Amino acid sequence: MKRLLGFLPLPCLLLALWLLLNDSVSADQVILGLAIALVLSALAPILRPVRAHPRHPLTALRLLGHVARDIAHSNYQVGLRIVLGPRARARPGFLDIPLRIRDPHGLAALACIVTFTPGTVWAGHDTQRNVLTLHVLDLQDPVGLTRVIQQRYETPLMEIFE
Repeated sequence: MKRLLGFLPLPCLLLALWLLLNDSVSADQVILGLAIALVLSALAPILRPVRAHPRHPLTALRLLGHVARDIAHSNYQVGLRIVLGPRARARPGFLDIPLRIRDPHGLAALACIVTFTPGTVWAGHDTQRNVLTLHVLDLQDPVGLTRVIQQRYETPLMEIFE
């Protein structure tokens, strides 16, 4: 029963999306959508062989709060730079940040966090040296930004995923 409950959300979501996109709940669309949802749900584990096993939900909530606050602050800062135009004197640049995290799910979450935050973009990851390359819109304090990425984001992600 537990296994069935773990399987059901994906086909239900896919069926709902199918019906929504087709703007129809006719019997033939329901049957076709159900068939597609079941086949895709059965094939999904093949596409993702490494499973995530997140732990420490309170750490995840705290991280989510930090990310939301940082995104809001960064939106404000980027907005100021846009309004001020050339007077803002932004100093764009690339920054290499050494990472300790190795879990692919943690790295993916870190990539999302960095890219969701306006003014920063994940530009690359050297898997051999485990170094993240960021492009930053205004790179005023490279040491401070490195500390933020490593302490505010990487450390909690390691606690959650490793």
